[in-house]
Order: sequence, then C-alpha cells, then structure tokens
Amino acid sequence: MGTNSPLGEFEMFVLAAVEQLADGAYSVTISQQIEQRTGRLCSFGALYTTLERLASKGFVTFSDNDRGGGSGRPRKMVRTTAAGRRALRDVVRSLDAMVDGLRLRPDSARR
Repeated sequence: MGTNSPLGEFEMFVLAAVEQLADGAYSVTISQQIEQRTGRLCSFGALYTTLERLASKGFVTFSDNDRGGGSGRPRKMVRTTAAGRRALRDVVRSLDAMVDGLRLRPDSARR
C-alpha cells in the first residue's frame, strides 16, 4: 500500500466525497456529491475504478449494508481510512500552499 502515493484530481474528489458523506457513502451518494459540488458528471465506471484504486492504496474500505435501498440488495458502503484522511489532508494543504496569494489574470491577458 503506497500511503505516500499522490492523489489525482478525481481521486481527491472521490475521497473528499466519501469523507463528507461519512456513514452514508456508497456509489450513488458519492456520485451525487461530486456532481453537486463540482458540476462535473461522474460516471459509475470511473467511480468504481477510482474506488478500487483508492482501496488498493489503503485509503478506503468497503462493507455491505444489509438494509439495501428499495431494491432489497445490500449497498456497498465506503469509508475512508486513517491513511486516506491523511492523504486528503496532505493534498489539501499542498493545494492551499500553491494557490495562496495567487492572482489570476483575466483570460484576455493570456497569450
């Protein structure tokens, strides 16, 4: 498990959504959270692939919820691990440091 692995942008979105949703994180709610907060569509294929990658890094774990929505099927719930919370905290700190004091020029000023 590479706990020092950098997070890609979408991995960061997924990890942040899982952390924000706490006990309510599963594929549908994670996707909705990302779409609502970023305005970016979130395909389930990309989400599942990213969740598996985050699990292989030791950043999330899965468990079955026996309640199942109206379908009666159990939901695969997702939780961040301590390593996942550290990775998210580290990437947010790095991003904050990079943009601190940044003044963006209007698009017309770029060549």
